[in-house]
Amino acid sequence: MSAKNKLSLSVQYPDTRLATVITRPKIRRWVQAALLAPAELTIRFVDAEEGRTLNRDYREKDYATNVLTFAYNEGEELSDDEPTRADIILCTDVLEKEAAEQKKSVEVHTAHLIVHGVLHAQGYDHMDDEEATEMEGLETEILATLGISDPYADQK
Repeated sequence: MSAKNKLSLSVQYPDTRLATVITRPKIRRWVQAALLAPAELTIRFVDAEEGRTLNRDYREKDYATNVLTFAYNEGEELSDDEPTRADIILCTDVLEKEAAEQKKSVEVHTAHLIVHGVLHAQGYDHMDDEEATEMEGLETEILATLGISDPYADQK
C-alpha cells in the first residue's frame, strides 16, 4: 500500500450533489492508499434511483446501497503490470443518510466506502467472519494512513 501503483482513474458525477466536496484529487488519494497493484477504475456517484436499479439488476436486491463494486477481472491471475479493472458506484443518498446516522462527515464516510470498494475490486470480500475480519483490519489500517479513525470502532 505504501508504494504508489499505476492508476488510471475516471470520476463521474451524474448525481452532482457531492462534486464540489468529494473532489477528484481527494478520490485519487483515497484510491491510491488502497491500491495493492496497478488499476483502471471508475468511481461514479449516483442517486437513489440509479443505485437501486443497479443493485436490483446485478445483485437481485431491490434497494439502493452505499457502494457497489463491479470487478471485471475478478478471479483472474493478473501479471504484475496488468491492472485491476473495476467500476465503483457510490449512492449519494445512502452516503449522506449513513454519514448523518453515524455522526460522521460525508467526506470521511465516502473515503471509507471508496477504500472498501477498491479492496473489493482487488479480490477482498466479507462473506464470512474470517474474510470480514481481514478486510475490516485492512480498511482500518489504510484509513489510519489517511488520518481517518477506525470506522468499526463502535461495533467492537
